[in-house]
Amino acid sequence: MAKIKITQKRSSIKRPQRQKRTLQALGLKKINHSVEHEVNPQIEGMIRKVNHLIEVEKV
Repeated sequence: MAKIKITQKRSSIKRPQRQKRTLQALGLKKINHSVEHEVNPQIEGMIRKVNHLIEVEKV
């Protein structure tokens, strides 16, 4: 499976609770924090919901 690196680039302050929970589910805690995930439909859906707060790159 392919892997992707997700980095939080914008703050979750003043964001809807649903977006904050999505960032937590991805494992992101603060700005410039990065995590790696396997690509699957669930992760892709989460990325689409918060794509304005994160940066995604292939590993």
